[in-house]
Amino acid sequence: MIRTLTYTVGELIPYINWTYFFHTWGIPPRFAAAADIHDCPACRNRWTDSLPEEDKNPAREALRLTDEARKFLREHAGLLKARVRFGLFPARSEGDDILISGEHTVRLAFLRQQTAQAGSPCLCLADFIAPWQDGGDIAGRLGLFATTVNEEAVTPCRDDDDFLHLLARILCDRLAEAAAEKMHEEVRRCHWGYAPNECLTAAELFAEKYQGLRPAIGYPSLPDLSLIFPIHEVLQMDSIGICLTENGMMVPHASTCGLMFAHPAACHFGIGPIGEDQLQDYARRRERSVEEIRRFLASRITT
Repeated sequence: MIRTLTYTVGELIPYINWTYFFHTWGIPPRFAAAADIHDCPACRNRWTDSLPEEDKNPAREALRLTDEARKFLREHAGLLKARVRFGLFPARSEGDDILISGEHTVRLAFLRQQTAQAGSPCLCLADFIAPWQDGGDIAGRLGLFATTVNEEAVTPCRDDDDFLHLLARILCDRLAEAAAEKMHEEVRRCHWGYAPNECLTAAELFAEKYQGLRPAIGYPSLPDLSLIFPIHEVLQMDSIGICLTENGMMVPHASTCGLMFAHPAACHFGIGPIGEDQLQDYARRRERSVEEIRRFLASRITT
């Protein structure tokens, strides 16, 4: 089952994680509360006055950026839209691989931690899928997703307006992530339906208090960007306007792609350093040359 959804700016604003918006501008996370402050002067002054003297100027800058962001989103709400493509597939694990069934079987190979945390096993994403195929079991299905925002629709006409260019790019990135957040909530509650009674606040969503996991390509547990190619093959991401470069980068820039797991034990982890023996085994399972895989994982390989 593959579905395509379209979200408006108004639908996505509640799902924007403003902490990452401010982080891009170099503003510490503690000032993300600026996005929740009512826009009346009294509320703003009350907030800034409650802060230590050294925090007042960063807080005012956070409020100014919030105003600029909200203005931009209002003015371009009719132009911007997010498109989502996702599929839920019967799946089974086979060692450190996951086999998903659609029009044809696709094998996704993953890396395993080589050094575990104290008291924990060495994890691999394949651990969160059952080794047998059972469409009625949440551990027997895997979700794939991609989201994108048509950022070209709001490219400023003036090439010298650097601030507006940067603001547009950052907000489009945030909208693409917000689309993934909203889509994943709908998947858990409706499409996959394993958490029909879930009712979480935005803060709880951002803290990932839900059951399951949504790692994107490039996350510590998914460091190999070339995995985007088999996902693209299954989802046909070009149908929502996403193209891939030869290095696995998505165009438009405001795009994201990854996996969805429902297993209650699914959690984030980092792969860590990759040894030469693991690299060769991984390249064999990916059916790619060692040199090609080395290019995508160069920063992770121990020498």
